[in-house]
Amino acid sequence: MNYIFYFLIVISIIVGAINGKLSDVVNAILSGAELSVKVAFSLIGIMCFWLGIMKIAEQSGLVELLAKIIKPITKHLFKEIPEESSAIGDIAMNFSANALGLANAATPIGIKAMKELQRLNKDKKSASNAMCMLLAMNTAGFQLIPATVIAVLIGIGYKNPTEIIAPTLLVTSITFLSAITISKIFEKFWKPQKESN
Repeated sequence: MNYIFYFLIVISIIVGAINGKLSDVVNAILSGAELSVKVAFSLIGIMCFWLGIMKIAEQSGLVELLAKIIKPITKHLFKEIPEESSAIGDIAMNFSANALGLANAATPIGIKAMKELQRLNKDKKSASNAMCMLLAMNTAGFQLIPATVIAVLIGIGYKNPTEIIAPTLLVTSITFLSAITISKIFEKFWKPQKESN
């Protein structure tokens, strides 16, 4: 990636010099660097705020309560997992943490859930349906509060950054439901895994 950015900068300078616009290119680089620092600082502020709020939610048991509420749905989506498996609770906790914007807490829970799913997986060389479903759910990135996007909008001086919440919630809900639906459809094309030797 560094090579790509280096290439783009060099090409911009060369093209700017050929067209007599080198000063415009230099000004654009400097103003872009200044804007990136402003965005970074606004990100630090809002991320600290939301991570603090989410840490309170985690410590107060709100995340765990949400996980308990959605556990029946998790059981329905992951039918191949035994009810007594700890993976069900881990998946519910992973979803809850992601929905509340607790990405730092969601990652280790998701890894723990994936390890348990691999332990239950009969074919160790390929992902099980449950593993694919969990990956699809995480990739869809459902969030109730898009804190990072709000922070970027604040950083670039957008007047009403919170207006992104409703459209983001709508879009992430659609992608989340689409990911689950597509995963369930594809499950029908693969036969149950056989015990691998």
